[in-house]
Amino acid sequence: MEEAIAKADTLIEALAWIRRFRDKITVIKLGGSILEDEDARRHVLIDIVFMETVGMRPVVVHGGGAAISRAMQAEGIEPRFVRGRRYTDEPTLGIVQRVLGGDINRSLARDIEKYGGRAVNLSPQTTNVLFGEKLVLKDADGQPYDLGHVGRVTRVDRAVIENLCYAGQVPVIPSLCLDEAGNCYNVNADTAAQAVAEALGAEKLVFLSDVNGVRRDKDDPASLIHSLTAAQARQLIHNGTIDAGMIPKIEACLETLQRGVRKIHIIDGRLRHSLLLEIYTTEGIGTQLIPDPAGDAAMRR
Repeated sequence: MEEAIAKADTLIEALAWIRRFRDKITVIKLGGSILEDEDARRHVLIDIVFMETVGMRPVVVHGGGAAISRAMQAEGIEPRFVRGRRYTDEPTLGIVQRVLGGDINRSLARDIEKYGGRAVNLSPQTTNVLFGEKLVLKDADGQPYDLGHVGRVTRVDRAVIENLCYAGQVPVIPSLCLDEAGNCYNVNADTAAQAVAEALGAEKLVFLSDVNGVRRDKDDPASLIHSLTAAQARQLIHNGTIDAGMIPKIEACLETLQRGVRKIHIIDGRLRHSLLLEIYTTEGIGTQLIPDPAGDAAMRR
């Protein structure tokens, strides 16, 4: 009986958040570490089905770097990285399109339906919703360097995504874009998710990672910081608490907040039902980033 009452209490705690986020769009970025972990992937997709069932509008944007690297190795192509980014030549692009825009994209939509939801895979092979251009980057000396068929998103077909959401379907979008001439580009999944969240004016953007969020001590999971305003996050970058690879992710998150997304969450997607724990409980299990100031910033979720 006590266990049953505890479950009822949990549902009552979730009720306020369910009502608060009803009909609100949440963009969820699925990365390689989650896609590679069968249990984590299953629980995340079940969470997404739950979110849609209780009235939220989840949108999935995904990468698939590990699967792409495996497919390249199977074909005798050595993955090449330039300044930490995957170089995408013509043969690599063909693999990316097949694995990311085909295999992974279809399997995610299929599994969502297997767990009781409804999903539509949106890719250059089916219905494309991400449009962009070739990404041109410069080194510290201002000299451009080439990444091959790598692009950035400049436009999102908002109408197609919203129509699916309001029809009770979960859009599943790979990190690929087409330019005006129909050329396909490989896109960083984090930046693709940010572009989608900004275009939709999403309530939330959730990054599912293999860390539990921003920590005061990067080596101590118990030092997790549950909530940060934009100003607080910048201060942590300034004093070195946020460092190395976390800096560009947080800086990109702050830019996304400035463009209309209300909250950004960084959570450990390997934790069972991490999405539900983050969104539908008062304390949450990751780090949320909020604008500075925000009228109801004091509210945890």
